[in-house]
Amino acid sequence: MKAVFRIMALCGIALLTFQSCRAISSLLHDDEVVAEVGRHKLYRSEVSRLIPDGIPAEDSLRLALQYVNSWASDLVFLDIAEKHLTKEELDVSSELEEYRRSLLKFRYEQRYINERLDTLVSDEQIDGYYQKHIDHFVLELPIVRARFLRISADSPNLELIRKKMSSESLADLVAADSLSRFSAIKYTDFDGRWIDMATLSMEFGKDYSDLLLSMKNGFIEQEDSYGKLNLAYIADFMPAGETAPEEYCHERIRNIIISVRKQELVAALERDLLKDARDNGRFKIF
Repeated sequence: MKAVFRIMALCGIALLTFQSCRAISSLLHDDEVVAEVGRHKLYRSEVSRLIPDGIPAEDSLRLALQYVNSWASDLVFLDIAEKHLTKEELDVSSELEEYRRSLLKFRYEQRYINERLDTLVSDEQIDGYYQKHIDHFVLELPIVRARFLRISADSPNLELIRKKMSSESLADLVAADSLSRFSAIKYTDFDGRWIDMATLSMEFGKDYSDLLLSMKNGFIEQEDSYGKLNLAYIADFMPAGETAPEEYCHERIRNIIISVRKQELVAALERDLLKDARDNGRFKIF
């Protein structure tokens, strides 16, 4: 008898599991109504489109229910708003028309710009802009040329890499990079670029002002609780308040020049369209 009850219990569990799986599948794939809020209906096919393929059934159901609840929440608010707002407050036609005009204008501007924008900016143009607007390029943060190393504090190659990475000899710098490939967790010279101290401080997980206070003979060192040493050599340094070197501003100036070109294209487009409308009699001022 106990065996019979055990078999019946197992069958019951299997049936419930099967029904649960069918419920999940039904919720995600059958094109039937899964939820209603007043006159609004949500169909299974709408929910199914939002569920990624290949995820576990439990995750599918969870995502589906999240979407259903979000959908219902929006419509509950909508129904309440429609019941309590005045006729004037319910009229959003002018806002919708304004949004439509803005959206279509933006889309056409983007197409117009993409078809005509010259994105080539020469070094001469960048230098000219820099010289003309040099007062705009004052450093807000200190900047450095740095070489950064993360390595085990007990590495036998630590002192040799430290010596090589602080050298100005190209051969020594190449050797530091080569040694680090086999000995270090990370080594970078940031492609030789100027970087701000906030960027370097992210490697240490400390405020940049604390790093500068701890700098000794051009080196900043910090050992973590896992026996790893973070080490930076500062090859060049410029404090905040000084004029940034042109090469540090290169990409920023390039983006500014391209942005100005975009603005000029849009302004010219607006002028041409208005002129054309006047010439064709479509635009009149009374």
